[in-house]
Amino acid sequence: MHLQELDLSFNFFHGILPSCLNNFTSLRFLDLSHNLFSGNVSSSLLPNLKSLEYIDLGYNHLEGSFSFNSFANHSKLQAVILGSETNNFEVETKYPVGWVPLFQLNALELSNCKLTGDLPSFLRYQLRLRRVDLSHNNLTGSFPNWLLENNTMLLESLFLRNNSLKGQLLPLKPNFRIQTLDASHNQLDGELQESVGHMIPNIMILNLSKNSFEGILPSSIAKMSFLWILDLSNNNFLGEVPKHDFNSTNLDCLYLDNNQFTGTLSNVILRIPELRVLDVSNNYMSSEIPSFIGNMTYLEELMLGNNSFNGKLPPEISQLQWLEFLDVSQNALSGHLPSLENLRGLKHLHLGRNIFTGLIPRDFLNSSSELLALDLRDNRLFGNVPNSISRLSELRILLLRGNFLSGFIPNHLYHLTHISLMDLSNNSFSRPIPKCFGFIQFREIKKDENVFGESTYFGSGWSFRDIYAGHMVKYWEYETEVHEEKGEVEFVTKNRQDSYRGEILNFMSGLDLSCNNLTGEIPIELGMLSSIHALNLSHNQLMGSIPMSFSNLSQIESLDLSYNALNGEIPPGLVELNFLAMFNVTHNNLSGRVPDMKVQFGTFDESSYEDNPFLCGPLLKKKCNTSIEPSYSPPESSRETETKWYDIDHVVFFASFITSYIMILLGFATILYIKPYWRQRWLYLIEECIYSCYYFALDTRSK
Repeated sequence: MHLQELDLSFNFFHGILPSCLNNFTSLRFLDLSHNLFSGNVSSSLLPNLKSLEYIDLGYNHLEGSFSFNSFANHSKLQAVILGSETNNFEVETKYPVGWVPLFQLNALELSNCKLTGDLPSFLRYQLRLRRVDLSHNNLTGSFPNWLLENNTMLLESLFLRNNSLKGQLLPLKPNFRIQTLDASHNQLDGELQESVGHMIPNIMILNLSKNSFEGILPSSIAKMSFLWILDLSNNNFLGEVPKHDFNSTNLDCLYLDNNQFTGTLSNVILRIPELRVLDVSNNYMSSEIPSFIGNMTYLEELMLGNNSFNGKLPPEISQLQWLEFLDVSQNALSGHLPSLENLRGLKHLHLGRNIFTGLIPRDFLNSSSELLALDLRDNRLFGNVPNSISRLSELRILLLRGNFLSGFIPNHLYHLTHISLMDLSNNSFSRPIPKCFGFIQFREIKKDENVFGESTYFGSGWSFRDIYAGHMVKYWEYETEVHEEKGEVEFVTKNRQDSYRGEILNFMSGLDLSCNNLTGEIPIELGMLSSIHALNLSHNQLMGSIPMSFSNLSQIESLDLSYNALNGEIPPGLVELNFLAMFNVTHNNLSGRVPDMKVQFGTFDESSYEDNPFLCGPLLKKKCNTSIEPSYSPPESSRETETKWYDIDHVVFFASFITSYIMILLGFATILYIKPYWRQRWLYLIEECIYSCYYFALDTRSK
């Protein structure tokens, strides 16, 4: 067989690797990557292929153990790619002590191959390495400075992400070739060497996140003039960020989040106007957000949450026309909300846990924007929910809890057809719950949408001619994940407030109307929310019975109806809710037998029914009285007396009624005249009624 090149990559081949491959003794190039091959790699498959220069078996479903000894006699070998996406494939790299390999590799990828212990010893004899990826293993020991020093003139990319390497980054000889270094998610510690900028002066992507580095940032970072992505997040760096550290005109993404940095934002962004991603969240930075941030017109993601920034949110931020993600939550920002109507591409807006006051502006957001998440929780906003909110047709998450919003819950929120989480709790909403809420789907987000499971990956691709001469059609790409799940949402479910972020938000759905002044009965239409996972109507003034239709909430996991004035029996059909994990009807006026202790209701104890004196059943240790008491027939004389209660003096009745009506009108007019605030609220109420009637008529006409 004289076949020299075989490329079957990116297909759907499956089954075990065919044993006939060992007959191709002249094979130089073998690429079976990105298929569905499974099973073990036979030990007899590769030893005969001594002419191999390039082999790629990566990203299949291979299992078992593969020994690198199979390449012991392959003197021409240049590139080995065995990376896996599963945890079922193990590569054994141990060789006899003193053995010197015959090959000199240009490229090696063994990511997710269950490597343990120190780095493979044969790498100490490799002097021509250009790209190495040993990510997602369990490698231990210290950072391999020797690997960079042995390949000073050639090594361009080194990936050691997600291992267990320890120790410090020690000084090394300058390496002018390396462009990508990812040592994130290890156990490296100590301070960065002051000379780090001189050791790797031409670095483009530097990811040292999720380690235990500490101390201040060395000023030599400013010497990295080609730096494109810098990720130092999730460490213990402290002190102010020096003004002249980041003056690279190429810097595109800067992640300094989850450290202990202090100082002002001006120090960080003064010299990098073309920055696209900036994350300094979860630090101790303070002062005001500078107005010249509006000049950073390329910004797409701006994350400043959980610091001590104060003052107003600068209106110049509306000039960032490419902005998609804005998080300034958990600061001390105050004043009125600025108009962000110009931010047409905004998808995530987190302004919660500040001191914003006033009304939510009518022109707050652009109705044609693609906003997915709006977080205004825990501020001091008051007034009504403006109609413009309902025009955000792509909105998935709406968090307005913990403000002073009042009036009735507007019907126009029904137009949020894609909503999955809505939290209006801890406000002053009154009136009954809108019946139209039962027609909102509150569904999980489809898998193909995955709007909250996004991670930011930055990759580099090189022509295959850089690794193996003569082939210009093959590309080998490296990816490094420098920013994981974006956005964090707090929501109360199962009696506790948890934070959710990333892909799990695609599966969350819930409605929280608790801690308001809602009255009336629970609409039976809420029983149509068959996809909802959490429903909280507690701490209101709701009355009437629990709707029988609640037995249709087939996906419900948390149902809280406590602290209301509900009466009647608990619908026995609720025992069919197979996913119900939390059920709370305490502090009501319910009566009758509690549901049978079977399926999920067998996991609830008497604490779920407290302060309902007329409930009974074995769980409450209170016997239910099933006897029928004889009906009581009042005497004929009393019956005659009771039938005359309606005989009244019509003149006196109408006179007192008209007088009372006039007095009430005069008193109401006097209050509106004396109190401008209440007069304004009354006008807002009238306007809201007009809009509601208008949209009701519009919907009726369209049907």
